[in-house]
Amino acid sequence: MVRKDRRGPTGRIVVGIDGSPESMLALRWALAEAKLRGVALRVVHTWAYPYIAAGPALDPVLDADIIDNAERVAEGVARSQLDELGDARVGVDIERSIVEGAPAPALLEAAEGADLLVVGSRGRGGFTGLLLGSVSQQCAHHASCPVVIVRASAH
Repeated sequence: MVRKDRRGPTGRIVVGIDGSPESMLALRWALAEAKLRGVALRVVHTWAYPYIAAGPALDPVLDADIIDNAERVAEGVARSQLDELGDARVGVDIERSIVEGAPAPALLEAAEGADLLVVGSRGRGGFTGLLLGSVSQQCAHHASCPVVIVRASAH
């Protein structure tokens, strides 16, 4: 009897998006690859609570409306990027995942057992001169599956 490794490929590609042009390129690449392989695509977008310094004795105050709004905005970013794909989505099972937390750990967790993790070379971070962004670099170093980092062409 042959047993499959439970951590082996699942017939799924995970792609991280953040609303940036680079993440749109990664999404398009991941969709095309999912079609070629005949596998599902999991689209992951993260958001995080803002850090609010209120003093050493006070906890940050986050109103439920602020949290709900952050989740709605995150959902809108993901929906907008998927809508931009138009009919290219036909034929691929796409799961949208909105996760509260830092992008790299969320992507690494989502990619456990996946066939492939796809990210853009740089996203919404502030260091635009870097060849790789910190999220793509962390994913490349720590993912449990192969990672594709999609770069914008020089043209």
